[in-house]
Amino acid sequence: MSLEKNKEIKESIIKEFGKTKGTFALAFKELTPGGEIIFIRENEFFHAASTMKTSLMIEVFAQVQKGKLNLEDTVLIKNEFKSIIDGSVYSLNMSDDGGEELYNFVNKPKSIYELVYYMITVSSNLASNILVEIVGAKNVMETLKSMGVNNTKIIRGVEDLKAFELGKNNITTAYDLLTIFEIIALKKIISEKACDEMIKILSEQKCNSVIPAKLPSNVVVAHKTGTIMGVVHDSGIIYLPDGRKYILIILSKDLNDMQAGTNVCANVSRMLYDCFQSK
Repeated sequence: MSLEKNKEIKESIIKEFGKTKGTFALAFKELTPGGEIIFIRENEFFHAASTMKTSLMIEVFAQVQKGKLNLEDTVLIKNEFKSIIDGSVYSLNMSDDGGEELYNFVNKPKSIYELVYYMITVSSNLASNILVEIVGAKNVMETLKSMGVNNTKIIRGVEDLKAFELGKNNITTAYDLLTIFEIIALKKIISEKACDEMIKILSEQKCNSVIPAKLPSNVVVAHKTGTIMGVVHDSGIIYLPDGRKYILIILSKDLNDMQAGTNVCANVSRMLYDCFQSK
């Protein structure tokens, strides 16, 4: 792709983002030697929302590799967590969570693997908060730093309203998420086996309204979304049938129309797929 063509695509993406009110960031990288890279606001901070769950999954597999955990270990499902602000107890609301099924297992055992699977594929907040307590947010941060991910902050689980009101949030950038997914795609973290398993889980994602929404059904997308009020994110690895692959991160904030924002992000994903296909 020529510099002129790259500039033209970037301008088209910015124009598409401009069709709805909000702030968008993008990071795109073709995973071939000398592959194309496109950045838009790649170092701007965004509320991480559920994209933080990819980093949490990495930490689980890292601790398994170190012998601290076993994926078949079981824990009792609970719905009581402590705020990082004052230690006060709060619970999650099933109606606000993507993993409603897990609430049927409160006070019953589930394996670590099952929690990771719920956390990624249906974005279970309940599974996420249990796993944050098990592996520790501080350890997640240390692992991220070892990967060269320096601006993402994972300091708590989800739905800690006292922390949210004081601005104590998990944050990330498009560049950091690109780094995370590239390392997974290239199988340069933990072990090849662990990366294969994480990619498998990510590819069984049930929340598919953004990156995969307008792509052909034979394109595999291993990804993790993130959605809260005014925010629509998606981040992942796109595998084409011919074996080529690329990373795409799309972040947004300050959306006043969530559906319009989702549609614009899906359109951008399709635009980049079409450009990649035409090479």
